[in-house]
Parts: sequence; structure tokens; C-alpha cells
Amino acid sequence: MILRSIAAWALLVFSASTWAVAPYVQGDRVAGGSAQAAAAAVEVKLKNGGFKVVGKYFPKGLTEYGVVIATDDAMLREVGSVGGHAVLGAAIRVGVKADGSVAYTNPDYWYRAYFRKDFDRKEAAVKGVQTRLQAALGAGSGQGGDEAPGTLANYRYMIGMERLDSYKNKLAEYGSFAEALKAVRENLAKGIGKTSKVYEVVMPDRKLAAFGVAMNDGGNSDGEWVKKIDMQDNIAGLPYEIYVVDNVVGSPHGRYRIALAFPDVGMGQFMRISSLPNVIIETMSAVAGAEKKSSGDAWQ
Repeated sequence: MILRSIAAWALLVFSASTWAVAPYVQGDRVAGGSAQAAAAAVEVKLKNGGFKVVGKYFPKGLTEYGVVIATDDAMLREVGSVGGHAVLGAAIRVGVKADGSVAYTNPDYWYRAYFRKDFDRKEAAVKGVQTRLQAALGAGSGQGGDEAPGTLANYRYMIGMERLDSYKNKLAEYGSFAEALKAVRENLAKGIGKTSKVYEVVMPDRKLAAFGVAMNDGGNSDGEWVKKIDMQDNIAGLPYEIYVVDNVVGSPHGRYRIALAFPDVGMGQFMRISSLPNVIIETMSAVAGAEKKSSGDAWQ
């Protein structure tokens, strides 16, 4: 934690870009009563705003919360042109609560992380989707913590932890994109690793695909681990992803992806889910069709 504090202080002093970027933006409240009702209201707003809804997710054990997942054609073109790990930016996630609260993923935050060095040339497109989201859902204050924008291209929670391009992300390799895609689809359909599919976005011309994966295994299920770190109100951080790039199946490392989604969580909170990064590797490896892996990685 001390190293993280020193790094944050140094960045504040030396970076020319010191304003903070939040991972989520509060939207206008919708009619509630249940998470499902709030999600249905958000779905209508998204469709009216020109977005395509590709999935909805109501994590087990979190009856008051849900997520609506959408795509935007213009942003998919940008994601496809960058390729690689940028496919994680294919989905736009909107969190809802039974009381009608809404918060969606902030494009300025997530695309800085996923486009990395390509962000500057894609910034106009990012602002475009941000404007469309604001028109569809509202433009309230940020929530979920914040990061200096200059940190996001090479984001990691602490020194020594994984970044977006960690070699540990690679789970399996196949003879072709079609074979890799088939393996992931079939394993999710079977519920391998006590998972289920939330959404899929496939760009066959670019040989890219991203899947939202619900983890449903008892104490390691999404609803349970999110409650352990008390991040339910930032439910738009879910679901977890597995992706296909050409013939390779991968998934972002837990110590990267969870921290990116919940940057204001302290180390003490993360230690409540200390075994989760390894559980994620094993679960996503099973979905990828790989041999079981055990890296021993934890929050430490």
C-alpha cells in the first residue's frame, strides 16, 4: 500500500495530466421496484439511443442489482481497428439497482485502459460514444473512485502486479479463430466451471470476440465476491470477460481486471478475496478448454 501511495504521489507531482477519471458515471434514475424493472427501463433508453443490447445479468445473491450490456456500432469499428486486448472494450455495461439508480461505464476511463497508446487517435470516437451515452442515460457525477488518466494505459494496482498485456492472460491456443470460438461457445453452453454466458460480441472479419462470463460457484460466485469487497453499487464492473484474438483464448488477470473495475478498494478489502485471482484463472482456463492451471497468484 505504501508503494502504491508513493507511486500515486509521484504521478501527481510529475504528470502533466493530473485530473481524475472515474470508472463509472451516474445516469438519470429510472422507474424501479426491482432490478429487472430498472434494467428493462434502461434497455429501452439504450435502444432509443441507438445502442444494441446484447445481454442482461442479475448476479445470484444480489437480488437488488443488475447489469445491462450493450454495444455501439461506431465503437465496435474502433475496437476492431485497434484489435488485440482492445476487444475488451466491445461491451458497454450499465449497472442498475432496484431503487432505479443507474451507473454506466465511463468511456473516458475504460478506453484509455483498453486502447492504450492508440487512445489519442481514437479520442474523438470515445467522446462520440460518451455523448451518445449521456444523451441516452444522463450525465451525472462520476463514481467508483478515480485514477489519473496517465496511469490507465499501463494500469496496475501495485508495483509488480499484472497489466493488461500480461503473458498470464493467455489460456489456450487453437488452430484457427473458428476453432477457438467454437470451444468457448461450447464450454459456456455446458456450464463448464459453473459458468454461464451473459453476452457475446463477435467480429469475424477482425478475428475478435468477447464474452461476458457469469461465475456461479458458491462463495466464489460474482454476487458473493462483490459483496465481500462491498462494491455492489458499482455492479457495472461485472461480468468478467473471456476473449478470442485470432486463434488465442485469453482472459484479463484478476489482479488487473478487478482492480481496474474497483480502483478505490483498499488492500484490506482485496485480501477478503485473496484467492479469487487464481480461481478466475482456473475457471476461465476451463472455459477456454485449457488444461487446469494453478498460478498461486493472490492479492499480496
